[in-house]
Amino acid sequence: MPMSPPPEFEQIFRQYSETVYRTALRVTGRPEEAEDVMQTVFLRLLNQHDRFDPSSASPAYFRRAATNASIDILRRRATKAEAPLEENRDHTARENTYLLKESLRRALAKLDPEDASLFVLRYVEGHANKDLAVEFKIEPGTVASRLFRIRQQLQKEVEQ
Repeated sequence: MPMSPPPEFEQIFRQYSETVYRTALRVTGRPEEAEDVMQTVFLRLLNQHDRFDPSSASPAYFRRAATNASIDILRRRATKAEAPLEENRDHTARENTYLLKESLRRALAKLDPEDASLFVLRYVEGHANKDLAVEFKIEPGTVASRLFRIRQQLQKEVEQ
């Protein structure tokens, strides 16, 4: 007989599912993968319900969880070397933007997970360096220098 989720789980899902979905969509660029990420994040949470403290739930926690799960999907996508076929490509600028985004996603998949998460939270989600310093438990100056190194690494990957 399947167990029903704890009542606080349903509340947490209602409160944070949109945050998880939006974050995943920004990272993966695909609605179906964003849905997969959402399912992954909340299934992990449900499986850890005995170790998860609902009072620790925050938008930052769920954005980071979504980012990490999204990066896992990008890694799988990169190893499969799949590229979606986009119909009705009506002009070169749109195609170039699409190709650049895909190159960036593939490059992100090659990064250390924490570096990829740091990059996405800063440049995709728009978090301030001081907030990232608190979240990652590092000095603000370290955030800036790591982001610089990460951008250089990504630029090298995208140019290849």
